[in-house]
Amino acid sequence: MSRDPRQVIKLHIQTERTTGLRQANNEYVFEVDKKANKHVIKAAVEKAFKVKVDDVRTLIVPGKTRRMGRYEGKTPTWKKVIVRLKKGESISMFENI
Repeated sequence: MSRDPRQVIKLHIQTERTTGLRQANNEYVFEVDKKANKHVIKAAVEKAFKVKVDDVRTLIVPGKTRRMGRYEGKTPTWKKVIVRLKKGESISMFENI
């Protein structure tokens, strides 16, 4: 059973580091659903952007404690994925960013 890519891929992460990864290694960074595994993520990226994925690396980003005056809270834990595309492939919507 395949899931809708919009349920798996939440957003594209754009920072200086991710721009360097994209230019040097053809890697794109996304925030994804915490329950998604590598196989589901690979299928979602291939279906959503019509590219061939070479490698998928996932990591859990732990939530951090934040203070606002005397009140303390915690940011949510989320899952980040680094997707390497096959040579010659690219996601055109992120190239001009």
